[in-house]
Amino acid sequence: MEREALFATLSRLPDVEADNLQAYDATDRILLDTAADFVGPDSRVVVIGDRYGALTLGALAGLGVGHVRVNQDLFSGRLALQRNAAAAGLENRFTQCELGGELLGGADLVLIQLPKSLAELEEIADAVARFAGPRTVLLAGGRVKHMSLGMNAVLEKFFASVQPQLARQKSRVLVAKDPQPVSPTAPFPVTDSLPELGIAVSAHGAVFSGARLDIGTRYLLTFLDRIPAADRVVDLGCGTGILATMYARRNEGSRVIATDQSWAAVASAKGTALANGSGDRITVIHDDAMSTLDTGSIDLILLNPPFHLGASVHAGAALKMFEAASRVLAPAGELWTVYNSHLQYRAALERLIGPTTEQGRNPKFTVMRSIRS
Repeated sequence: MEREALFATLSRLPDVEADNLQAYDATDRILLDTAADFVGPDSRVVVIGDRYGALTLGALAGLGVGHVRVNQDLFSGRLALQRNAAAAGLENRFTQCELGGELLGGADLVLIQLPKSLAELEEIADAVARFAGPRTVLLAGGRVKHMSLGMNAVLEKFFASVQPQLARQKSRVLVAKDPQPVSPTAPFPVTDSLPELGIAVSAHGAVFSGARLDIGTRYLLTFLDRIPAADRVVDLGCGTGILATMYARRNEGSRVIATDQSWAAVASAKGTALANGSGDRITVIHDDAMSTLDTGSIDLILLNPPFHLGASVHAGAALKMFEAASRVLAPAGELWTVYNSHLQYRAALERLIGPTTEQGRNPKFTVMRSIRS
């Protein structure tokens, strides 16, 4: 299948779909065009950060590559790639791997969609330099408006040569060559103490807010004495697992599930639970919107939803979580949500969950309690 015809068939599902959101962009195109100068029929190609399959399937369909190893942080991205591959008849030509030797060993070419955070880029670049070969070439692409000189500086820590290419259609590729020796100890995950809560927090590079306490979670935690004790509890979109850890510490009889669609978040939450002696009381699941949990199986959900989908400000992520909470909550189960007040989610919570009352508001955030009707 010709590349543009392939792109036209790509879907974002099970992620949010909307008229202003698509499953590929100009960065996918320029990365694949640049890669054409570096690949042959026997090249071992790795793709990191593919959002919905455009890079992986584009390499298979348009570059003559026989097989691709893939790493995607988001569970929804993994499902989307599988779905799009099946539609294109390419489902048996890639392997999903975690970031490490299985993914990167012996790689000739690594294609990455540049992540938003420098910490995530550092973790990826370190892994490439640590596990790939001395002749590995890394092509890192992004939208020019989201790129920074800091990205060049991160890559220069791990590669002797980093060359920006000419921009096209508002996207640019950085070509990194000659991986350099790295420290015996990988820089991630980091584990830092959080004195204000009396816990330690583990964080991989891609996780939101790193090992710090984000201000929305901080505000929701001030209501912990009002949040009921419950048998079956979920920290939905758990990030580093701070809410799950604090709730489990306060409610020793509860069974707590921490779940996130980000692999980095799930790995971080596991580390946080273990660092605080809660590893046997918190179950951590890599999942998309609690899809593996049974209907009506949960008594309490804690939620600090994102307000971005990729680089776009979009309410779809939060609404998808509210819909998932509506399915998973038992009758009279409760959803406690903290969100930026200007987003005005109350009507959606009333419609999707049930009676909703404001528990508190500060200059930036609102906390709502919704009861499943």
